[in-house]
Amino acid sequence: MGAHSKNQAWLSKVVEAPLEPELPICDPHHHLWDQREGAEQPRYLLDEMLDDLDGGHNIVSTVFIECGAMFKEDGPEAFRCVGETEFVNGIAAMSASGGYGKTRIAAGIIGTVDLRIGDLAADVLDAHIAAGGGRFRGIRRGAFWHESPLIRNHRTEPPKGLMLRDDFRSGFKHLAPRKMTFEVWCAHTQIHEAVDLARAFPGTILVLDHFGGPTAIGPYAGKQAEVFAYWKTQIDELARCPNVVAKLGGLNMDINGYDWEARPLPPTSKELMEATRPYFEYTIERFGADRCMFESNFPVDKLSCSYTVLWNSFKLMTKGYSADERSALFHGTATRVYRL
Repeated sequence: MGAHSKNQAWLSKVVEAPLEPELPICDPHHHLWDQREGAEQPRYLLDEMLDDLDGGHNIVSTVFIECGAMFKEDGPEAFRCVGETEFVNGIAAMSASGGYGKTRIAAGIIGTVDLRIGDLAADVLDAHIAAGGGRFRGIRRGAFWHESPLIRNHRTEPPKGLMLRDDFRSGFKHLAPRKMTFEVWCAHTQIHEAVDLARAFPGTILVLDHFGGPTAIGPYAGKQAEVFAYWKTQIDELARCPNVVAKLGGLNMDINGYDWEARPLPPTSKELMEATRPYFEYTIERFGADRCMFESNFPVDKLSCSYTVLWNSFKLMTKGYSADERSALFHGTATRVYRL
């Protein structure tokens, strides 16, 4: 039994049995961390994740996504991020022993590198690969930036237009030769930068996280319809880039403006599905199921719902899809993209 999230009592007010518990799932987006006091769940390690997996869905494998955890305290600054890969690979090795259940947690690992260091990024990538025990698959470097002080930027405080910068791209070029992917985490107002990056590097797979961050707070509060209309035009362009795939999830953060956490009861899977469905359906329509994958974004999305309820909402949403489409969305696309 792991440590509880701060909102555990609230989450426990809505409990659902898992729908279609036999359906194989790869969860391609979660974090692992400890001592993160500002988070809804400050400790999220193996035990805590196993508690969420215990809800009954058939999670076959998972992919860890960087979150700035366990960087080394000393050594060259550029290489301190490799500590995160070492940390996660240890948990992955525990999981691979079979002693903690059938799920292979962190079967794929996505770390981080400050690509603005140019050619030195190649050496840092190689250090990650060596530390990852055959599990390292790519990086994320948060680009989420907005001029409004009411919208918090990514924790690394990226500059405006990070993905367009020459120094960033001088490091980015080292991903493709190593078959490494790149996770795009940006605001909806920056999706055009991802389009430019994808076109400039057609040999690198880009993975769009969390629908490209449609934001409904600050200057966008009460403007959900306008945001959605603009977002669709950007997704249309991004979907034309064959080297881009999309993650379907991560819409339950505070920036998304649904305010589930302010309600007396957490949302049911049906409520989640109905509120967020337009983003899911439009992305699947534009990218196709073979370029889309459901994600949990846990424990971040635990702000709004439980793990079991979240995956139930995805299953409800796809009831009308074919068996092949559902297989791709829940498992096939993720395992192919991350080479699991």
